[in-house]
Amino acid sequence: MKILKTVQKVPGGTMVIPLLLGVLFNTVAPGLLQIGGLTTATFSSAGANTAMGIFLVCVGSQIRVKQAPQVLKRGFVLLAAKFLAGASIGWAVGAFFGEAGILGLSSLALISAVTNSNGGLFMSLASQFGDDIDIGAQAILNINDGPFLTLVALGASGMADIPFTNLIAAIAPILIGCILGNLDKDISDFCKPALAILIPFFAFCLGAGISLSNLVKAGFPGILLGLICVVWSAFICILADKFILRRPGYAGAAISSAAGNCVATPAMVALATTQFSPEVVESATAQCAAAVIVTIILVPIVTTLAAKKWGTAVEWEAKRASKA
Repeated sequence: MKILKTVQKVPGGTMVIPLLLGVLFNTVAPGLLQIGGLTTATFSSAGANTAMGIFLVCVGSQIRVKQAPQVLKRGFVLLAAKFLAGASIGWAVGAFFGEAGILGLSSLALISAVTNSNGGLFMSLASQFGDDIDIGAQAILNINDGPFLTLVALGASGMADIPFTNLIAAIAPILIGCILGNLDKDISDFCKPALAILIPFFAFCLGAGISLSNLVKAGFPGILLGLICVVWSAFICILADKFILRRPGYAGAAISSAAGNCVATPAMVALATTQFSPEVVESATAQCAAAVIVTIILVPIVTTLAAKKWGTAVEWEAKRASKA
């Protein structure tokens, strides 16, 4: 059976298919993943952070010191674009429609979902269409994984309580890998095969923390939130990728997802500010969960279309070399 080749034919397949299988298991038979021991440690949502941490160490080992400025540049430009996409639409909805929002979507739901991005999905797509610098940029993009930028966008007084150590913790694995890989190229060569191997494992674990029932609970507003997240943030981030970074645009498309952690963001915001009622926080939580599922399905398709239209990293570099 050609299982792997079939999976690889799907846009972002080595990430998306295992992730959707994780969602399916968690929806139909969640108890199977919680029987304990190595099974739970390997295939439940509890294993996602460990697998992604190891992946980032291996990613860091592939980055040469001379590439660091490019990693920082790409990471911060994409981070700023994603933040702008979420903040702008959230501010607009809040200014014109107040706390209740429009079509069932509050500014809290919009900012929570759109300012975040799914790091695992981005790295999977970047490994398919991009280069080591794109993947390394995730060290910077980790900053948007959680409530920090949402609190900044909302102007909440509690945003200063976000410890600086949280930001250090987000980038430490890739820094450790980078140091080891530059000290000894054999370590870099040793870690390289792990990049492709680890993606399906942490993808399944991420999916095991999501349930399709969230789509039903969130209803149309949740699906709409996912569509807005993909369309609006892809538009802003592709523009930044093409006209600021002077790159093809696939990375801007790959970051247009909603992170799994954004599901917890409304509740975290509620702890820092009383701006939103419990009803708004509850609905925003369900809608963010639905947006995660919608973007998991759509972002690989959008990224594939962007790569076909404007080229992959390899095609882009080849075109530049031919013009030189």
